Amino acid sequence: MDVSKDDTSPFVNFNIQLEPELSSLVRSFFPSFNTLTMQGGSTGIVYGGLKYQARCIADVSADVEHASFLTGTLSLKEENEVHLIRLSPNGTEILCEGLFYHPNEIWDLKSCPYNSRIFSTVFTSGETYGAAVWKIPELYSQSNSPQLEQIVSLDDHTEKIKSVLWWPLGKNDKLVSIDERNLFVWNLDSSNKTAKVISQESVGMLSNLSGGAWDPHDRNSIITICDSSVQSWDLRTMKRSSAIEQSHIRDVDYNPKKQHILATAEDEFGVRIWDLRKTKFPLKELPGHSHWTWTVHHNPEFDDLILSGGTDSTVNLWQVAIASDESAPDSPGDSRRRQIEPLLNSYTDYEDSIYGIAWSSRQPSIFASLSYDGRVVVESVKPYIQKK
Repeated sequence: MDVSKDDTSPFVNFNIQLEPELSSLVRSFFPSFNTLTMQGGSTGIVYGGLKYQARCIADVSADVEHASFLTGTLSLKEENEVHLIRLSPNGTEILCEGLFYHPNEIWDLKSCPYNSRIFSTVFTSGETYGAAVWKIPELYSQSNSPQLEQIVSLDDHTEKIKSVLWWPLGKNDKLVSIDERNLFVWNLDSSNKTAKVISQESVGMLSNLSGGAWDPHDRNSIITICDSSVQSWDLRTMKRSSAIEQSHIRDVDYNPKKQHILATAEDEFGVRIWDLRKTKFPLKELPGHSHWTWTVHHNPEFDDLILSGGTDSTVNLWQVAIASDESAPDSPGDSRRRQIEPLLNSYTDYEDSIYGIAWSSRQPSIFASLSYDGRVVVESVKPYIQKK
């Protein structure tokens, strides 16, 4: 094992390499076995405890003591798992705090913003999709095989469920679930293990919803992604209020500090930044991926820092400054001239597509990324914050 320290990184660099046969043997006895490895010049720390492919990772924002994440697997034949992992206090390793069996393939996973032991999943079994809210047992660390407690199942959907949304800024008794044709707003009572539909709206047969985001500045506003547009919704009236007409959008994320500002991850254009008050053309264009851009996230504290990941097996770190008086351009040419924001870094130490990225709310200078082969990497962006 080689150990070294890079003065520009807050992490200690470990290099642990096992022969493939030994690695497989260890994982067969210890499913949560995690390796720390430094490859290709990366400064990140790798968690190797996921046995199967995976798409979903989420920051546990309600954990005020640790930089912790939840991630879930996507195995068609095997029993799937949810891993609760956290960065060690000295920042040198990723610890598996809990491993919990999940009955189906996990396609969406969100952590509850006000209770670190509660989370939601969207899952599939064959052609059947479902969604549920789960709770991690209180004494999970003292059990050899802790079982997740299902608080509620969101059973009113008749179409394929795509996503569950939590309002990101703390306690809210509402949940939003999205299937291909409908929006549901639920009243969640986790103490009594109940969830009741309080409103529903259909988008019609011509739309195909795939996800969305909840506005951190307005608990009555969400945005949804469909085939040919991004649409804002008022949850009080269940009416659409504005739209960005753009096809093949994969992900969307609100700026946590600036109201009305939105980032989209797109097949053709990479990342684009929008002002929802003027949506004809984007504020910024960041065409930094060589294939589909699948996910995009603003930093929760340093809102000009944006992460994007895609099927080119790359995570890009951007610095995108939006002035308070900046307005959307009046023509596509104006938008292209605004491609001046620096690409701070590209993280390329992956062998598969990047579907999941999560900033840490506890330590906003770090993020975790998840590639489809089940590889979690935690990186620090402190050097780029210090240069700002």
